[in-house]
Amino acid sequence: MSMAVVGLIAGMALGFAGYFGGFGAFVLVAALGAVGFVVGRFLEGDMDLSDFFRPRDDRRR
Repeated sequence: MSMAVVGLIAGMALGFAGYFGGFGAFVLVAALGAVGFVVGRFLEGDMDLSDFFRPRDDRRR
């Protein structure tokens, strides 16, 4: 499935949630979609949990 089709489906889901459920439903659908995206990337092996918990470089001057 191309990224354009995925974007179309996500946009339609957010549009329906916003129209029928209001702003709260829109935010809930967007947040759950982001969580699903991260979990999907993790399960495919494209993302590692250490990416979230690794310390930043402290090269401040």
